[in-house]
Amino acid sequence: MNNEEYEYAGFWIRVGASLIDSLLFFIITLPLTFSIYGSLIWESNGVFLGGADFLINVTFPLFATVLFWFYKSATPGKMALKIKIVNADDGAKLSVGQCIGRYFAYIPAMLIFMLGIIWVAFDKRKQGWHAKLAKTVVIRKKQDNKAIFNG
Repeated sequence: MNNEEYEYAGFWIRVGASLIDSLLFFIITLPLTFSIYGSLIWESNGVFLGGADFLINVTFPLFATVLFWFYKSATPGKMALKIKIVNADDGAKLSVGQCIGRYFAYIPAMLIFMLGIIWVAFDKRKQGWHAKLAKTVVIRKKQDNKAIFNG
């Protein structure tokens, strides 16, 4: 990774990417789940309504996210904001194992009041616990300050 060309993507741009991704998943999964379970989706007290609910709302997001990370180095939200995930050591594309590990590493990162996610705001490499565990970083091209202030 050319350090002169890239910088670590910070907390707020990553929050924005996550919001975009969450909205996209909601737009896709809600109609599918509603078409199978109808109004039960609003009345359920359980964790899952059934097997289709688990497939649509857990399995699909897992596979979609891992595939996007592996093939595009980013989810649609990250792509829209021009940020990508790379190997922390050399800036290379992620391995399948890193993608899967990063996905499941969100669990401990979110367990204690989201501390592992908030960690991004304070870490020098902008890594949350999930990124540290998977040995990944999120980067973006450096901004041209002259263009920003003169434009």
